[in-house]
Amino acid sequence: MASIDAPSPPTAAGMVRIHSGSFLMGSDEFYPEERPVRRVEVDGFWIDPHPVTVADFRRFVKATGHVTVAERPPVAADYPDADPALLVPGSLVFQRPSGPVDLSDHRAWWAYVPGADWRRPEGPGSDVYMRARHPVTHVAYADAAAYAEWAGRSLPTEAEWEYAARGGLEGARYAWGDEAFPGGRPMANTWQGEFPSQNLRIDGYEGTSPCGTYPPNGYGLYDMTGNVWEWTRDPFRSADAGCCTSGGDAFPRHVIKGGSHLCAPNYCLRYRPAARQGETVDTSTCHIGFRCILRP
Repeated sequence: MASIDAPSPPTAAGMVRIHSGSFLMGSDEFYPEERPVRRVEVDGFWIDPHPVTVADFRRFVKATGHVTVAERPPVAADYPDADPALLVPGSLVFQRPSGPVDLSDHRAWWAYVPGADWRRPEGPGSDVYMRARHPVTHVAYADAAAYAEWAGRSLPTEAEWEYAARGGLEGARYAWGDEAFPGGRPMANTWQGEFPSQNLRIDGYEGTSPCGTYPPNGYGLYDMTGNVWEWTRDPFRSADAGCCTSGGDAFPRHVIKGGSHLCAPNYCLRYRPAARQGETVDTSTCHIGFRCILRP
């Protein structure tokens, strides 16, 4: 297996080098789609130390004129059962209900908001002026792939992503160890309280947080769990798509990893390296972003 011994190419500037190796992938402890635990070999690569930020994505859009999926009108034929009034540019936004709801119906907290996109995460009237260092959100798979191509990089495979997220900790529950809050300290931006109506904000944030707010893992990588889910290049091949998936059945699903600021133990304990779910490639939301890798 190749390891990375040559000097880093110029396009790897600012990235973290991950050497080739093997690791135990998956978990038998939590959700069915994470099973079985198996040993996986991974070639070396470079990876972004944090998710792509709003500032990063703004440079990409300025250079290319890219129009995200959320900024384009949906094709009516792809959504035959949709309300025609919602066939306008927009994206999915979390809206916290006032009290407990049925956790089997994600419509109780997700709303398709016309006009919501990466520049306006909560819809018209919102902006990212003070969130340049936050992860970019409301990016569909095609948007993430387009950015990666422009940057001369790639989206990670699920195995590459999980290998990096574990930071060298073999079989640990979290990216930092086995205890959720070591010493009472929050180690990632997740949901504390009863999702979706009660957010205690012990970690200090209601939504996304600036990249690098919490300690890095053993490889020096930030926000590998919590804050935003991250797209991978791998198709999702499981009948169980996960806890909070959305989008239409007309589209294929890709694996997203890492959980987000909306993950809570009472509903979606997926802010762990092994956690995974399938998301339709047309979907953009306020809690999905991405980071890039570079292979030798």
